[in-house]
Amino acid sequence: MQVIDDVIAILSEVLQLGNRASQFDASTPLFGHIPEFDSMAVVSVVTALEEQFGFTVDDEEITAEVFETVGKLSEFVETKLAS
Repeated sequence: MQVIDDVIAILSEVLQLGNRASQFDASTPLFGHIPEFDSMAVVSVVTALEEQFGFTVDDEEITAEVFETVGKLSEFVETKLAS
């Protein structure tokens, strides 16, 4: 399974999106475009990513750019996994 598939699964679970997440791809906009994805949800998604992939995200790494699209978030995860 690719990282992007795991990221979509985490987003679906944390945000309780149901079938809507099956439509997601790398270009799907996140923060500001999905009503459920607010600042509190960002914290929950980060925690879920940390648990799933076994890395730690520093506060300064949590930027609007990282959460711009599914693809950007997946790239962030891939970068964390490579470091």
